[in-house]
Amino acid sequence: MFSWLGHDERRRKNPEVFQTVSEGLKKLYRTKLLPLEEHYKFHEFHSPALENADFDNKPMVLLVGQYSTGKTTFIRYLLEQDFPGMRIGPEPTTDSFIAVMQGDVEGIIPGNALVVDPKKPFRKLNAFGNAFLNRFVCAQLPNPVLESISIIDTPGILSGEKQRISRGYDFAAVLEWFAERVDRIILLFDAHKLDISDEFSDVIKALKNHEDKMRVVLNKADQIETQQLMRVYGALMWSLGKIVNTPEVVRVYISSFWSHPLLIPDNRKLFEAEEQDLFRDIQSLPRNAALRKLNDLIKRARLAKVHAYIISSLKKEMPSVFGKDHKKKELVNNLGVIYGRIERERQISPGDFPNLKKMQAQDFSKFQPIKTKLLDAVDDMLANDIAQLMVLVRQEESHRPIQMVKGGAFEGTLQGPFGHGYGEGAGEGIDDADWVVARDKPMYDEIFYTLSPIDGKITGANAKKELVKSKLPNTVLGKIWKLSDIDKDGMLDDEEFALANHLVKVKLEGHELPSDLPVHLVPPSKRKLAE
Repeated sequence: MFSWLGHDERRRKNPEVFQTVSEGLKKLYRTKLLPLEEHYKFHEFHSPALENADFDNKPMVLLVGQYSTGKTTFIRYLLEQDFPGMRIGPEPTTDSFIAVMQGDVEGIIPGNALVVDPKKPFRKLNAFGNAFLNRFVCAQLPNPVLESISIIDTPGILSGEKQRISRGYDFAAVLEWFAERVDRIILLFDAHKLDISDEFSDVIKALKNHEDKMRVVLNKADQIETQQLMRVYGALMWSLGKIVNTPEVVRVYISSFWSHPLLIPDNRKLFEAEEQDLFRDIQSLPRNAALRKLNDLIKRARLAKVHAYIISSLKKEMPSVFGKDHKKKELVNNLGVIYGRIERERQISPGDFPNLKKMQAQDFSKFQPIKTKLLDAVDDMLANDIAQLMVLVRQEESHRPIQMVKGGAFEGTLQGPFGHGYGEGAGEGIDDADWVVARDKPMYDEIFYTLSPIDGKITGANAKKELVKSKLPNTVLGKIWKLSDIDKDGMLDDEEFALANHLVKVKLEGHELPSDLPVHLVPPSKRKLAE
């Protein structure tokens, strides 16, 4: 009699089994989440339905910024080659959304053709109309960087009188659509113009639910002096603090992303370090792509659940026969109050509610009452199936080689003397024929012979008395000891003691200690032992 109940219980104990993460995401969305979205018209209020291409596509990077902040130049710098449709200039040159993607042959695909291609994740952009599609193209070209990621170039955000000219489509809504689907959002600012226009402010607010994907680049930083750069950085953080309403500080990368000589090279090391940090962040995108898509599906499922509660609550407020028009006007006027009540009853975050004005324009009489079965399916997905996919994500990561973005600017500094930090810190003397520690060894020897060496070696206790004078933490000194005690006898001879002091100096100068001792730092008399 209650066989359906037994089947349901078995289902909860035995989640879906999937072969790949991509297949699992597609099946869960299609069978569990999509029915809930369609029943409560989620796509009319929030985001269009997802398609297979959304789960299969490469990681995407979205570039956003006011005109002439260097967005197109940034792409050119990463790819180390021009791409079709590229235009660079001080005026608003990029007037289109350009999806820069991998292709066997260079060429441009117009927007109207692009949104009917089932292999591209852009089909739902069709809803923004011809005004947008005429300003949307895909630039394809063979490039090693694009084998791992795709990059979306956007029109420069306008300021002053220009921003009052209508684009013919909802610019902020298009950016919000992309923000939901990309893996990284990079906001670019010009060090010479930090004013955040009204349009830019609206765009940043439209991205408010995607702060985890957001990075900020202060570009063209080589064009101002160090003192001015400090003030510019402070002003940028103050401006962002007023718009990005999060307690955490947004990560800002300071550099100049172009291939020209630095105008003011005083901060060269800072720019190199910041560039490498940003490159590492971008390079990690392919490795974390499956986890990002899983995370976005969870966020979408929670939002769809909230939306269902709101819609069903509004439906309950509507009379079944008489007085519908009067009640509808009353609900429209009191919608903010109703939101507050639903928020308290269901423990829903205010940020999860749909736009108030957009909701007020809807016909509440067509809304659906609550359907427990659909909500239970989504709850089951979140409680059981997602956990299964998390395990599968880790399994896929462990069984395949590490995925990283390669080629272009990412290859330029990986090897050779122009790699970041080459010949500095623990890498000092890497190309020298002589042992680099020998330069200061006479000074270290004077200290060594005051520490009562026995048979040419000092004890760990005596070495500690000298090394703690550096005021470095014990955890750091312990690592220095392990790197210096090459023969692992618990004592240091004069060469090992000199090496320990050299590593102390490296750390005090602000460099990181190596995990393993580089070959060029091993004392010459112990190089056979180290092998």
